[in-house]
Amino acid sequence: MYKGIAFFDLDHTLYNEHTRVDPEVADAMHQLKQNNVLPVISTGRNLFEIPTTMKQTGIDTVVSANGSYVVFEGKPVYKALIDKQVALDFIQFAKENHEATTVMNSVGAKINFINDIVRGNYNFINSRMPNLGVEDFVNKQEVVMMLINTKGPDERYIDRFNDTLTFFRNTPFSMDIVHKGSSKKKGIQELIANAKLDGIPTYAFGDGNNDIPMLDFVDHPVVMENGLDHVKAYAEFITTKNTDHGIVNGLKHYGLL
Repeated sequence: MYKGIAFFDLDHTLYNEHTRVDPEVADAMHQLKQNNVLPVISTGRNLFEIPTTMKQTGIDTVVSANGSYVVFEGKPVYKALIDKQVALDFIQFAKENHEATTVMNSVGAKINFINDIVRGNYNFINSRMPNLGVEDFVNKQEVVMMLINTKGPDERYIDRFNDTLTFFRNTPFSMDIVHKGSSKKKGIQELIANAKLDGIPTYAFGDGNNDIPMLDFVDHPVVMENGLDHVKAYAEFITTKNTDHGIVNGLKHYGLL
């Protein structure tokens, strides 16, 4: 039985400014396991984006795609799919607004066209732009998450698809889109239920909008000093910046290292 479960957002939290894991952070993840604490990646990213991160940290339990695809010890235990027709309707609506949609699942992603906002978004998140082929992807594969490459206004999408989709604004260039009601909190709840981890103290580290449901749910929420101001209101403890030993300092604060 684990004595604790620690959930870690990636961008601007577990990652450094180059979207990589520092050696001291990787070492801390391995030390957590030795201390009988289960480290869990909890991210808006999908599994295909983070194999190197998982290998470096030794983490094989992941709440990915903003809680829509959950893996426990390397095995899927939960997924919440976006309805294919909803996805196609959204893609068409976004196209009418001259904005590109990315569709994703645990193994890959496609986009329907490239423009300056798309380039700005993928540069911001330090990721390679997907290949073209959205409609074929939607028709033949599961859709776990979408991403609308937009600077706003967000309301035109949220108001139109509020009944079927949930949105998280995570960069100046994009919003994450998941099945209605999906969130890191929902993914964590499903992980705990399916992996029989009830009753174990929970900790979470985050910085952004999609972390709020997670921070609001766990026993001990930690926000990075570089986190958004309104997210810090959810913190039990504010650690130092992700580039200033924030993960290690936060874990030490709770005696987990």
